[in-house]
Amino acid sequence: MGNHNKKNFFERFSNWATTATGSSTAFILASASIVVWALTGPIFSYSTTWQLIINTGTTIITFLMVFLIQKSQNKDSKAIHLKLNELIAAHQGASNRMVNIEDITEKELDQLRKFYIRLSILAKQEEELGCTHSIDAADDNHLNKAERINYHRERENKKHAAISK
Repeated sequence: MGNHNKKNFFERFSNWATTATGSSTAFILASASIVVWALTGPIFSYSTTWQLIINTGTTIITFLMVFLIQKSQNKDSKAIHLKLNELIAAHQGASNRMVNIEDITEKELDQLRKFYIRLSILAKQEEELGCTHSIDAADDNHLNKAERINYHRERENKKHAAISK
């Protein structure tokens, strides 16, 4: 959240390069380069130098693109996590324990996944139950919802029994 005018050169260049290399124009230029290279094969008698040009060029570009793509992914990932953290923090029913969850171990993520699978199974068993949103209160919420529904069902059954008498 610093001053956008003071971005360093690499930041500005990588933003520009990411946008430029992800464009249709870049794809067309890359494809055209391959076609031109292939068409010049007979002119250079398919020499090792001719082959070395494309091999060296594509190797250098690939090497640089790996780092450029990773930088772009890291930036996007941080932005998405911050947006999700804001949504979690702003939503009253959401668990604040989910903020910065990307920092926990894979084993802990697997445990959370199992919890949500269990929650999904519970929700499928009680089709009329709404979704539970907070990991902190999921089991309690599920039981409370089931108790309320059962209470209302029993009440309706008693009404119908009284009417039919």
